[in-house]
Amino acid sequence: MGAGDSALARVNPIAKLAVAVLISVTLLLSIDVVSASVALILVCVLLFWSGLDARGFWLRTAPLWLGAPFAGLTTVLYGEDSGTLLASWGFVSITEGSLALGIAIMLRVLAIGLPSIVLFATTDPTDLADGLGQVLHLPARFVLGGLAGLRMVGLFVDDWRALGQARRARGVGDVRMLVRFASQAFALLVLAIRRGSKLATAMEAKGFGSPIERTWARPSTVGRPELVLLLIGASIAAAAITAAVLAGTWEFILA
Repeated sequence: MGAGDSALARVNPIAKLAVAVLISVTLLLSIDVVSASVALILVCVLLFWSGLDARGFWLRTAPLWLGAPFAGLTTVLYGEDSGTLLASWGFVSITEGSLALGIAIMLRVLAIGLPSIVLFATTDPTDLADGLGQVLHLPARFVLGGLAGLRMVGLFVDDWRALGQARRARGVGDVRMLVRFASQAFALLVLAIRRGSKLATAMEAKGFGSPIERTWARPSTVGRPELVLLLIGASIAAAAITAAVLAGTWEFILA
């Protein structure tokens, strides 16, 4: 079963967005290991129903697995010191407090990022636009413009590859890596701006910017599957808070 045939893929994208926001806001209320660990474990269980295969899962979440440890390590090395001093090298010091905070930050990044990435990996951009326009009643011009831009994101990879091949064919692709990357990135930016301008002109010519109320080809509805997903998200958030409060680690960051 692919991601497009999974149970999550058939849920309205607005419900997925609500669950991702709910879990994220809950985990941002406190920075402690217990709530982040509980949320991460429950989220990982939920991901079994995403329909993503192992390769697709690791490819989509690879930046998160690389960024989360880095965020935790930075906090461990340069975070606020508290508790027993464990190690010290010049301006860098590691204490029990900074170590616990670093682990909590790393787990929190994973617990917030994983459901967001996987939930929207099972979402078709057109379905998301339908939900934003029909369920949340956002302005059609904003929704359609966002959908058009989102559809263009997939072309960036092809454009980057084509630019690299063209530069190598002209003999200018073998310079220093940083210089080559900066030059190619600027070329991609110019290409994206030109394409965006042409797309905006074409959409305006076809009447997408008209103030007349639009109709939608495919209805976007909210029913039992969306309610079930919302209840699961709320249960994950409640379980994380309850576990942290019972363990005595919950610290409201605004207190």
